[in-house]
Amino acid sequence: MNGSIQNPMLSKAGALVKHIKSQQIDRDEAKKSHPTFYRNLEEALDVRRGTQSLFSIVQSNWQTKNAVDFCSNDYLSWNTTGLIRTHFLDELSRYPDFSVAAGGSRVMEGNYPYIEETEAEIAAAHGAEAGLITSSAFDANVMVWTALPRPGDVIVYDALVHASTHEGMERSLAIRKTEFLHNDVDSFRETLLAIIDSQPLIKQGKRSIIVAVESIYSMEGDVCPLLDLVEIAEEVSHGHGNIQFVVDETHSTGLIGPKGYGLVCELGLEAEIAGQESIQILARTFFEALTSHPLWPSAQEKGLLSVPLAAGWEERPYLTHIVTVWPRQKYIYWLYLHLLSCSFFVLPVKQPIVPVGESRLRITFHAENTPAQVTALVEQIFTWMEEVMDIEQGKTQKKVTRAAGEVYVWMKQEGLRGFGMV
Repeated sequence: MNGSIQNPMLSKAGALVKHIKSQQIDRDEAKKSHPTFYRNLEEALDVRRGTQSLFSIVQSNWQTKNAVDFCSNDYLSWNTTGLIRTHFLDELSRYPDFSVAAGGSRVMEGNYPYIEETEAEIAAAHGAEAGLITSSAFDANVMVWTALPRPGDVIVYDALVHASTHEGMERSLAIRKTEFLHNDVDSFRETLLAIIDSQPLIKQGKRSIIVAVESIYSMEGDVCPLLDLVEIAEEVSHGHGNIQFVVDETHSTGLIGPKGYGLVCELGLEAEIAGQESIQILARTFFEALTSHPLWPSAQEKGLLSVPLAAGWEERPYLTHIVTVWPRQKYIYWLYLHLLSCSFFVLPVKQPIVPVGESRLRITFHAENTPAQVTALVEQIFTWMEEVMDIEQGKTQKKVTRAAGEVYVWMKQEGLRGFGMV
C-alpha cells in the first residue's frame, strides 16, 4: 500500500466516477427554462442527490473481473461459473417448441403448460400445496401482502422486513399493522397478546394474525428465530390456528436446508450440499481471521469498527453468507474506497435503505470465493484501520486515508462533493 494507488477502479475513467457524478446536484442553468414538469422532476432528484441517496445504474466493478465479488447476490456463483446458462440451454433444447412470448397475461390466454409444471415442481420441493412464479421477489411480496389479509385481519411484522413487504402491507385490507422488535421473541409474544386482547374477533378465532418475517435479513445478516416464533404463536392462539406466517426466503433459498430449499424446510433436518458448505467455510474463515487479529480489541474499544455477528460466532450452528461491517459512520466511504483500491468490491449501504446513522458495508460470500480472498479482505480492513488510527492519533500529517485521498483529488478537480470528502 505504499506510494500512489494505481487501481483503475479508483481512476476518473472508472465506474466509480460515474456513480459519484450521478449523486451530484444538477446545476445546469439551462434546465431552468425547461417546462415545469421536467423542472419539478429535477428538483425531486436533487433532493436525493444532495444526500447521496439517488439510485443510479452504473457498471458493477466486480463484473469487469477487476475485483473480487463480495457484494452480489450470486451466492452460489451459478451465474459467474456459467452453470445457470448451461442448464438453461440444456432445458431449452429439451423443449424445441417452447414459446418465448406469452401473448398476454396468464389470466388472459397467456398461460402455458410448462410454467404450470415448473410451479408444481417448485411447490412439491417446498412441501407446499401450490406455487406461483412472479417477475421478482419484490413483486412477490407486494402481491402476497396485497392479496392475503382479509378485512378484520391484523399483520404483525418484524421491524426489519423488506421495503417490498411494507409496500404490500400498505395495499392490504388488514385493519392494523403492528411491528415487533427485530428477532425479539419476547417482543413478539407481547405484540401477539396485545392484539388478541384488543381484537375480539381474533380472540374468538374468527379473524387472523398474519406474521411477516424473513429467514435471513439481508442488511443485518442474521437468521430469524422462526421455530421459537412458531411455538409462541401456537401457544397464544389456543388451538384456533389463526396465526399464520409468511416467510420471505429470498436470501436463504439455495443456502439453507435440504437441497437449499430454505429455512422452513431446514427446521429439524440436517442435509447440506457442497456449495452451502463452502460458504460456511468462508464465513468461519472471516470470523476467525477477524476476531483473532491483534487489532480487533482496539477496533472495538475505540469504536472504529463493529461487526455485530462476530459476537458468539463460534457457538452458532449456521453462519449466514451476509456479514455487515460497521466502521465509524464518517468513515464508511473511506473503508469502501480502500477495499476497492485492493480489488475487493463490497456494498456500502446508506439511507434510505437503512436508517440515518446506521450506514454499514455489506459483505456477501459466494461459493466461488476462496479462503485466501477472505483472509486478504480481513487483512485489508485492518490495514485501513491502522491508517485511521494514525490519523486520529496525529502520527501523520494526512487528513484522510490513502485511497480516499486519491479519489478526493480528482473529485475536487471535477467539482464533485460528498462521499466522505474532507
